[in-house]
Amino acid sequence: MEQQLTPSYRPLYQQIKEALLARIVSGDWPPGTFIPSESALSKEYGVSVGTLRKALDALASDQVVIRHQGKGTVVATHDSDRSLFQFFHLTRLDGTRSLPVSRVLLRERRPATEEEARILDLEPSAVVVHIRRIRELEEEPALLEDLVVEAARFPALECEPETLPNTLYQLYQQRFGQSVAHAEERLFAVSAGPQEEAYLGTAPGSPLLEIHRVARGLQGEALEYRISRCETRRHCYWNDL
Repeated sequence: MEQQLTPSYRPLYQQIKEALLARIVSGDWPPGTFIPSESALSKEYGVSVGTLRKALDALASDQVVIRHQGKGTVVATHDSDRSLFQFFHLTRLDGTRSLPVSRVLLRERRPATEEEARILDLEPSAVVVHIRRIRELEEEPALLEDLVVEAARFPALECEPETLPNTLYQLYQQRFGQSVAHAEERLFAVSAGPQEEAYLGTAPGSPLLEIHRVARGLQGEALEYRISRCETRRHCYWNDL
């Protein structure tokens, strides 16, 4: 049965893209599965193969799906490598990139602060899961990180699984059905305090890079708010524009 699209001023391929995205979000096509062929989907939606292909290319550009020549299109999954190179931008000063190793300092449920509720679009009375961890690069402490997520969206994350993986985005997708599609970051120059002295070995008042990140889901919803404080003696923020 063909699916009917609502007339709109938006380009037809964009409407198709949003319709396909809605089915991915709903779980019709879970991460790691191949979606129907271009010809099958073009018939289902009553559009040309060219329009359908443009919609899939747009989803691929957003890293929601991965196109495999001669095989088809698969819904993207978060693995360690993808999370590292897409979302982790700290390197050594010589440009060396490596996978961070994480050590958890705190996991708790607590009321959201006013700032957290605003950024995550939560009710003032909402409860969040707060995780604090140290991230090491080549056995040297590089980041002190605090992150919060809505407790209702990530049930029991404060205690399960017992050991948290390095790449939380993979856990979010596989255990909770929440896929991080992109993230927004703001960078600030700050001074080290007692916590950074204790955990990063930085002298009080020494310069740090503070990164505020909002990780968003497939439909733009805020999933996670993260603040990372990075020592700058051995490491820098790297981004290839």
